[in-house]
Formats: sequence, C-alpha cells, structure tokens
Amino acid sequence: MQTILTDFYTLETQEKTESGSFIANIKLNQAHDIFNGHFPGNPVTPGVCMMQIVKELTEEFTGKKLFLKSASNVKFMAIINPFETPYLRIQLDINEGENEVKVKNITSFGETIALKMSVNYTKI
Repeated sequence: MQTILTDFYTLETQEKTESGSFIANIKLNQAHDIFNGHFPGNPVTPGVCMMQIVKELTEEFTGKKLFLKSASNVKFMAIINPFETPYLRIQLDINEGENEVKVKNITSFGETIALKMSVNYTKI
C-alpha cells in the first residue's frame, strides 16, 4: 500500500463485512517524528493525518487513486494519543460512482468513537 504518511501507521487487518462496510485495524507508530512536535510531552494524532489514513484505506479497498473533493460532518470526538491508544478500528462505508467515491467513516478505539466524517473523493 502506497502512503504519504511514511511509517506513520501499519495496517494490521482488513475485512469486508456482510453489510458491505470495510473494517481496517491499524496500529499507530508511537515513535514517528510527527508526535515530537504535535505535541511535545503530550502526543496527539493530528486530525489531518486521520483524514489522510481514511483516504489511503479507501484507495486500498477500491483500487482507485482519489482526490479529496469535499468533507462534511467532520467530528473529532476524542483525542488519539498513540501511547495510550495505538490501535484503531476504522469503518468505511464506501459508495462508488462513475467518477466519485463517497465514504462515511467511524474511527474508534475500544468503545470510544474518535472520529466521524463523510467525505467525497474524485477518481483520478
């Protein structure tokens, strides 16, 4: 899988559910340099990185290169500290059209929802 977030996370498992959703389980790299600056002594996973992970996983599952067209209902609901919660479950409900891919995402750790968003991508 190609990623611009070099060594930021590892895709541990992936599956397609009977309902058609895709589930990815990832592990954040606690030693990644990004956490040295965001924030020193209190690492927090940047929201933009979470959005990029969703894009990259959607590309992986659809086999298409994508460009972010729009995002709505983006709700960061919990802080993702890579030392406290390095394992994340990412659910993607993907609807693919001729030139567009629409995704509803829920990212969680344990019983806690950390991110909910809806995004539209253009196929490139």
